[in-house]
Amino acid sequence: MKKFIKFLLMSISVIFMFVACGGSEKEKTEGTPEAQGSNELVIYSPNADDEVNKIIPAFEEATGIKVTLQSMGSGDVLARISAEKENPQADINWGAISMGVLATTPDLWESYTSENEKNVPDAYKNTTGFFTNYKLDGSAALLVNKDVFKKLGLDPEKFNGYKDLLWPELKGKIAMGDPTASSSAIAELTNMLLVMGEKPYDEKAWEFVEKFIGQLDGTILSSSSQIYKATADGEYAVGVTYENPAVTLLQDGATNLKLVYPEEGAVWLPGAAAIVKNAPNMENAKKFIDFLISDEGQKIVAETSTRPVNTSIKNTSEFIKPFDEIKVAYEDIPYCAEHRKEWQERWTNILTK
Repeated sequence: MKKFIKFLLMSISVIFMFVACGGSEKEKTEGTPEAQGSNELVIYSPNADDEVNKIIPAFEEATGIKVTLQSMGSGDVLARISAEKENPQADINWGAISMGVLATTPDLWESYTSENEKNVPDAYKNTTGFFTNYKLDGSAALLVNKDVFKKLGLDPEKFNGYKDLLWPELKGKIAMGDPTASSSAIAELTNMLLVMGEKPYDEKAWEFVEKFIGQLDGTILSSSSQIYKATADGEYAVGVTYENPAVTLLQDGATNLKLVYPEEGAVWLPGAAAIVKNAPNMENAKKFIDFLISDEGQKIVAETSTRPVNTSIKNTSEFIKPFDEIKVAYEDIPYCAEHRKEWQERWTNILTK
């Protein structure tokens, strides 16, 4: 009996030792910097300087988190995140998200819906569970060079929309990108298909597209930046571009240019951010998403040449026309994503026939 009691007391002592050690280890873990979380955030992004230079410093000041930004093209962002998926280096994909990204890369993103989604209009809410829309990019912007128009004997004030791209004098004088390779060019194509038919994406709209392709006279530019730069330089009369760079040129003092939103209807596509699957700095990544669609973050977006997704917040630039002065069209994004490849092939067939 004495031996049993001695054994029992020894066993209890050993148990207490394990509990004590476990508690000490837990306290140590909670008290270390590693457990408290990193003070860093790594972002891969194709976004323009005016957006980056305003939003990143504001986020760092608001949170104390240090951002490492690696700028690259949208395709490079996706390729790099995919290549690193077994050992993620980035926390955030900021801006390299377009039609079909979720369908083609479903395993690259962390599910997250911010509490600040309440600030986002229903049309632009995070319905995927992965992509948080924080800005609106005008995908339909026609940049007119007034000087070239006058040389052609045209009045730039009478140019109001897509139908005017078919003026005979403009043949060979229109700068357009390649919808099979450029996200902004495919957005222009889907905008035309949405608004130029009797109903969205019908054969009547394709009749217009075929006539428009004829107006290009075989010239397709290889990059989106070529379109607005060449138009500004007077190589073309009209650049079929998007709102952000057109507004930037006007803000920089380009008095020879005019920005036209097609009177038939102009689409604004949401620009999004996503957390990388198994991001190294997960909590900081969530804070960045929260910040983008917070009131503070949206007011900062309004200071750039893009529009905040919270449409109740107005842009500060005098060159960004208010929505209530524009005919806004709403694209069926899932439908366009489903038919993207088919439409790209049809575009190519018309161009090369």
